[in-house]
Amino acid sequence: MSLVEITFLILSVIAIGSALMTVLSKNPIHSAIYLLICFSSIAGHYLLLNAQFLFIVHIIVYSGAIMVLFLTTLMLLNLNEETEQHKPAMARLGALVAAIILGLVLVAAVSKTATLMPMNNNTVDIGSIKALGKVLMDEYFYPFEFISILLLSAMVGVVLLTKKEKTTVA
Repeated sequence: MSLVEITFLILSVIAIGSALMTVLSKNPIHSAIYLLICFSSIAGHYLLLNAQFLFIVHIIVYSGAIMVLFLTTLMLLNLNEETEQHKPAMARLGALVAAIILGLVLVAAVSKTATLMPMNNNTVDIGSIKALGKVLMDEYFYPFEFISILLLSAMVGVVLLTKKEKTTVA
């Protein structure tokens, strides 16, 4: 086994283990921390694929911004175990059956796909920052700008939702 394969296996075990702990943890803050570990291990897979831009964007967007959004939402919801309703056994059984069926569908879909194409000399630059920046600014300029406006409006919405109104004393 090469070093890349060993690193892939370690990152995969960390990703699967932390994803399971995200779902199985009873404390929502612990779940968010496990999700952060899962995001970071997935970012490591991007480095193994020689996609440095996707690695950096994944760390900034998912491990940074999305986790801050999740933690802000958790703090705003103020979840307590006393007020939280427990799910009935039939709902949990239904969720388990749905997860197993989804897993089987994913395994069937992956097993039907063709193997990865070997990299040839003209695809070496495909994951570099220069190539992705050129594609983003040439072919996908308008969708890129629309997404930035959408994210900006979402940030303004979050600020307005979390802002407390000043109460005047009469």
